[in-house]
Amino acid sequence: MSPLLVALVVAAVVCLVCWIASIVSKDTSWVDRIWSIVPVVYVGIFAIAAGFRDPRLDVMAVLVLLWGARLTFNFARKGGYSGVGGDHEDYRWAVLRDRMSPALFQVFNLLFIVLFQNAVLFLIASPAWTAFQHRTPFGVLDVVLAILFVGFLVGETVADQQQWSFQRWKAAERAAGREPSPRFRQSGLFRVSRHPNFFFENAQWWVVAAFGVVAARGLDWTLTGILLLLAVFIGSTQFTETITKSRYPEYAEYQKRTSPVIPWFPRRVRDETAGAAG
Repeated sequence: MSPLLVALVVAAVVCLVCWIASIVSKDTSWVDRIWSIVPVVYVGIFAIAAGFRDPRLDVMAVLVLLWGARLTFNFARKGGYSGVGGDHEDYRWAVLRDRMSPALFQVFNLLFIVLFQNAVLFLIASPAWTAFQHRTPFGVLDVVLAILFVGFLVGETVADQQQWSFQRWKAAERAAGREPSPRFRQSGLFRVSRHPNFFFENAQWWVVAAFGVVAARGLDWTLTGILLLLAVFIGSTQFTETITKSRYPEYAEYQKRTSPVIPWFPRRVRDETAGAAG
């Protein structure tokens, strides 16, 4: 059986399980729980089909495994696998559920949360299929891409650790009866990007896509995945910022001085009060 067909069958089963589980548990975060796992499986399928004899596919499989292990650990320590429903569901889905009728939300659940997101997870791993089809020699470009991937992996690890440390400090402040200040992370990597973890996450999958380009020595349909992932993150980032700004009015000032995603030097924000007084 073609490894592409095997991967498609796995994807179909995952979609069915996520959809049924979301209905039974009334918790729509099942795709979140498998997000860091199924791309590892898909890339692994192609590496296994090649008999672990293709250096490029082997490197891709190892790198994606490292990505999955790190993301799974980060999701687990935040309680992502500790239960279902209530506090364990992504807060953004709860916001959307409140804005939609029950029937409309179930349509959204099936078409976007389950089918579309699982399609994205399959497609971002599909450059491994390109590498399977075009087993060209492993070269300098592959080495450069592997180094870039590791660099982006380290960047995302640092960003998530900084956010984790901040959230633990924030919880401790509230437990002690104090109002945390600041109320959201603005230092470290978050000084140069409002969403450094999103930047590094996307960057890693751009590298995976580039492996496919190097293998095929040109562009092909498997680049669709990274473009769809980018669209998902743009929409998710905008939605997240809308919620954050509604909770913390001071977030507007943070938006003015800090790059949205790509790390960059903070901007100087003009003091409008002082300007008006002058």
